[in-house]
Formats: sequence, C-alpha cells, structure tokens
Amino acid sequence: MTTTDDVAAVTSVLNELVAAWGQHDAQAYGELFTEDATYITYVGTLYQGRQDIVDSHRSLFAGFLKGTKLADEVLDIRFLGPDVAVVNGRGDTYKGKRPPKLTKIQTYTLVRQNDGKWRIATFHNTKRKPLMESLSYRFAPGLIPAAEK
Repeated sequence: MTTTDDVAAVTSVLNELVAAWGQHDAQAYGELFTEDATYITYVGTLYQGRQDIVDSHRSLFAGFLKGTKLADEVLDIRFLGPDVAVVNGRGDTYKGKRPPKLTKIQTYTLVRQNDGKWRIATFHNTKRKPLMESLSYRFAPGLIPAAEK
C-alpha cells in the first residue's frame, strides 16, 4: 500500500533531478539513478548504468546543453508495488524563460532500494510531434487518448 510519503519521496527524486541539472552537476544527476539504470534519450541513444549516464551528461553539460535548465511536469504516478513506481510526465530543456509547452513525454521507473532511497531504474524520453499528433487525431479520432477527449 502506497502512502503520501511514497508519493512525496518519488516526487522529491524528480525535483532533485531538476536541481542537479540546473547546477550542471553530472555526478549529482547520476546519483539519482540505480547502478544498473537504463536511460533512453529522445534521439534513441541508450545509456546503460549510472556511470554511462554521468559521463554522457558531463559531456552534454559542457557542450550541447551548456547553460540549460530542465523543466519537468508529472502527469501521473502509479505504484506497481510498495517499492516500484512508474511516473509519466512531460519535460524539456531550455535557456531563459521556461517554455509554456513541454515538447517531450517521459517515463521513469523508480525503485526503493535497500537503503530506503528511491532511485530511477529506467528513463525513456520521447520527442512529441504535435503536428503529426493533431493530423492523426483529425483523420483517425479513435487515436485520441481518453485524457484528451
């Protein structure tokens, strides 16, 4: 049975993720993942393990994503047991003002580890394509998710 403390703990991990990104601290970012975590970027790159995640983000923070912030919006938290949570949300990176619409849809799987801390075991990031989505809804209304009807 999940509690409000479990929801708060899972949400806290995601808040820490945003904070670590804001500091461009690849090590702190990576510490929020399990040792054997998998991380799939919106371009389809698969990173395996905490160290791979740390190393890739160290490079991103020094290059492509230098000076960016991370926006994250939780849409749903579902507990599959007392120690496993699946989080669906939207996110994006940005410079300056936070974008009004976040362009990526994300899925996190978090697990409570033996030390009692929740960590991210899997992360999948997909770029939304609003125009394609809108066209598909127009020509095939049955594709519209219930939450958007």
